[in-house]
Amino acid sequence: MHPMQLFELLIAMLLAIIALHYAAHKLGLPPAVALLTGGALLAFLPGLPVISLNPELVLVIFLPPLLMDGAWFIALRHLKRHMIGITSLAVGAVIFTTVLVAVVAHLLVPSLPWAACAALGAIVSPPDAVSARAVLSRVSLPRRLSILLEGESLLNDASGLVLFRFAIAAGVTGAFSMVDALETFFLLALGGALVGAVIGAAWVKLCPRLGDEYLMIASSMLAPWASYLLGETFHVSGVIATVTTGLICGWYQHSVFSAAVRMRGTSFWAVMIFLMEATVFMLIGSSLRGVVERVGGFGVVLNQMAVPVLLILLALTLARFLWIFGADAITVIVNRLGYRRYAPLGARSATVLSWTGMRGVVTLAVALSVPEDFPGRDFILVTAFGVILGTVLIQGMTLGRVIHWAKLEEPDHERPRLSMSQAEASMAQAQARVVEQLAYDEDGTLIHPQLLERYRHRAVISADYAGQEHHYADRLHAHFDLVLEAIAAGRTELLRLHRAGDIDEDTLQELERDLDLEELSAISAKA
Repeated sequence: MHPMQLFELLIAMLLAIIALHYAAHKLGLPPAVALLTGGALLAFLPGLPVISLNPELVLVIFLPPLLMDGAWFIALRHLKRHMIGITSLAVGAVIFTTVLVAVVAHLLVPSLPWAACAALGAIVSPPDAVSARAVLSRVSLPRRLSILLEGESLLNDASGLVLFRFAIAAGVTGAFSMVDALETFFLLALGGALVGAVIGAAWVKLCPRLGDEYLMIASSMLAPWASYLLGETFHVSGVIATVTTGLICGWYQHSVFSAAVRMRGTSFWAVMIFLMEATVFMLIGSSLRGVVERVGGFGVVLNQMAVPVLLILLALTLARFLWIFGADAITVIVNRLGYRRYAPLGARSATVLSWTGMRGVVTLAVALSVPEDFPGRDFILVTAFGVILGTVLIQGMTLGRVIHWAKLEEPDHERPRLSMSQAEASMAQAQARVVEQLAYDEDGTLIHPQLLERYRHRAVISADYAGQEHHYADRLHAHFDLVLEAIAAGRTELLRLHRAGDIDEDTLQELERDLDLEELSAISAKA
């Protein structure tokens, strides 16, 4: 493809992303569903080239920043608290699903070697981080379920990739050892964590010394790729390395970044991650044409592969239900024996957790990396794509209804000790104490009376508001509605002065930034 044609195709894809996202918003559909479906439909338009993905390049481009973003914002304290449950999902569920899918695939297609069945199971077993983020961003879940899903999506790719590697080796050499696989997994994970810790520590130490806002933001953008590539260079888990770096950087960014860097960096990351997630689903949909043409057309897929693929999808879904409900049953038994550190999820929470097993770009990229001469490659590729389509379209479109049916509530022991209003009151009191100390000069003369009065008033108001949010809700909304009206009037006047030539661009931009910050603060307080 000519470079200019490639550029035009990228621009067209960006326009399609905007259009499909807008259509999904208007139709009330999950954006992932619209993007995946739209990409698949666009792939068959006459004149468009067949999209051929390089699996290694796809993983290197998209996986590190998306993993970094998830690790950056995850609640580390809750991640530690629920690490056993996360490990159960990220390792135990992946192994169990791999075995069950391998057995089902061998029963459905007896000619498929066991190594190929195991490779298929490893490919489709780990739910995808990108798909999980796309779904979690649109639903409201109790903190425990959110942490379990986020933690699982960050770590399960490592276990799935290790299983896949050993399945491929078994298919080529005819030998497989579970002990060797487990030893390799732990060594890869430990090595990846070490590499990630080194990169994260280096970022924490070096980033503040850059002294420039844009260089600091650029360094945070490069950190995930540095961790992933360095981990892969040392033949350890690049996934674990990236997640470890993200956890460290996310924990220390509050002290490393200034307010300006944090605001600009967050905006930059939000747009970049949005475009990457959307591009991933577009590329998955666009690759359908190449998959179908490789196996001989839709007729071959429907007549020879449709039933096995659907049954494997069913087995995949059933495996997740069996594992989660089985683990919850064990938790109930352990609680009855007197060990009550971990509370059981309950049937409704377990159902929601079981229904959040969407697959995505990692499944497709790993399926595409299967060697050309590997037995059953075409069936593995079609099954992987069918699993992605089935989980994203079916589970992605119905998860909201499942959550609504479940009527989940946050348990008291999972709630933070302070609400947001109580935290604001504590913060206001700390600010007032500092102002009271510094509002007087060395002779005891009050030199900042208005500032002192403002911070004292804010501390009193915050303390009165804490715990009584519902009582003040109507007045609060009316207050900030008026604030927003005042900001809009100020913005109109500012633009009038600029258009009339009374102020220059520098004044416009400076005062407009002040209005923007004031408006964002008012919108946040009103919400």
